[in-house]
Amino acid sequence: MDDRIDPAIEPAACVIEPGSVRARVSAEEWAVRVDLAACYRCAALYRMTDLIYTHISARVPGPEEHFLINAFGLTWDEITASSLVKIDLDGEIIDDPTGLGINRAGYVIHAAVHRARPDVACVMHTHTAAGIAVSAQEQGLLPISQHAMRFHGRLAYHPYEGVALDLDEQQRLVRDLGMQRAMILCNHGLLTAGETVAQAFDLMYYLERACTAQVDALAGGSTLRIPPLHVAEKVAAQFAALPYKKKQTEWRALRRALDRTDPSYRD
Repeated sequence: MDDRIDPAIEPAACVIEPGSVRARVSAEEWAVRVDLAACYRCAALYRMTDLIYTHISARVPGPEEHFLINAFGLTWDEITASSLVKIDLDGEIIDDPTGLGINRAGYVIHAAVHRARPDVACVMHTHTAAGIAVSAQEQGLLPISQHAMRFHGRLAYHPYEGVALDLDEQQRLVRDLGMQRAMILCNHGLLTAGETVAQAFDLMYYLERACTAQVDALAGGSTLRIPPLHVAEKVAAQFAALPYKKKQTEWRALRRALDRTDPSYRD
């Protein structure tokens, strides 16, 4: 797997001929590319980036078991549908319109989840300040906010093993994730696994909000008010049953906002 970036290649110089990628992929793949590019732009908008690091990946429809991930060297606010790199579960590049390659650490984490969880269409991984802070706290995420209670009984944890470069970590990562859709990578960051791009972003946005609330509450120095566990369980069940989530109501609104401000993610 080529995980290098040629220092002689400037990302700004990686010009992709308009329409060239769209012309060689299926309509279903193009739709996923546009959705995934929108997810990167929204994550940048809500300050969930870590320079050119961390990743969001999406499964390509079809039997080939390919997935899309960001080219190594692009910031999230410049990612487009055409710039995404298509790779297989072994990390081999199928289509790289930019020529920039990919980050191996991103492949190790994302391929592990896509291989083990055919129900997952999108994997999102972040290194935000609040997410890292909570990942370093022994008690993990506390049910002290409505956002946090959404994840009660629905959040996995994976111990830190170093930078995710070793393939043998994959089996332990997917073991710890189990069938959950959200996980705290201890001393590292956050991960969500959605049936759709929209669901992965929705989970990450609110998991990030929950972590931010916890960091702020602990910084205040007051005794925390923690609701009874049965209340947390009730809230988690309520969120799981919200009918408008499957309609992607929030995601559609976010896409409209992007279209009003900078629709270049669609290119």
